[in-house]
Amino acid sequence: MNADAFRQLYDYHFSENRKLWDSYVTSLSPADFTLPVAYSLGSVRDHIVHLTEVDHSWFSELKGLTELAIPSLRESNNLTEIRQQWDAVEQMMRDYLANLRDEMLFTKPIVLEEDKDLIVWQVLLHVVNHGTDHRAQLLRLLHDLGAKTNSQDYVLYLYAHPAP
Repeated sequence: MNADAFRQLYDYHFSENRKLWDSYVTSLSPADFTLPVAYSLGSVRDHIVHLTEVDHSWFSELKGLTELAIPSLRESNNLTEIRQQWDAVEQMMRDYLANLRDEMLFTKPIVLEEDKDLIVWQVLLHVVNHGTDHRAQLLRLLHDLGAKTNSQDYVLYLYAHPAP
């Protein structure tokens, strides 16, 4: 396990997130984006906001920050605003990962009580796993809205992006 392996895993995570947005979410009508659904977190919008907030919270914790909320997303139904915040969170994550070193993977930088015993590599793995879970839920919701969705298998990403 090393920092480069996590950077590659996150390249996959970001790639799948962008594919979700660019292939499916941006083509939704405002009504479909916010359509209440009696499944998991609800609407496509609610899933997207949840993913953005969770990624932001975990990486804020890894950076030792205690202000975790993204208040601007709570009430917004604006696809452009939500996408801008999603992109800003991705950039924050990329900045953290760019400075990640192997020895950091085994540290416990989180100060919040509930998460203070988590090791960096555990958090990094959790965030990608959490994203995969919710992208799968979103792909189901999008399929139900008529989208022709595709697989998000990691190995397919690896085939398309072989290591140098």
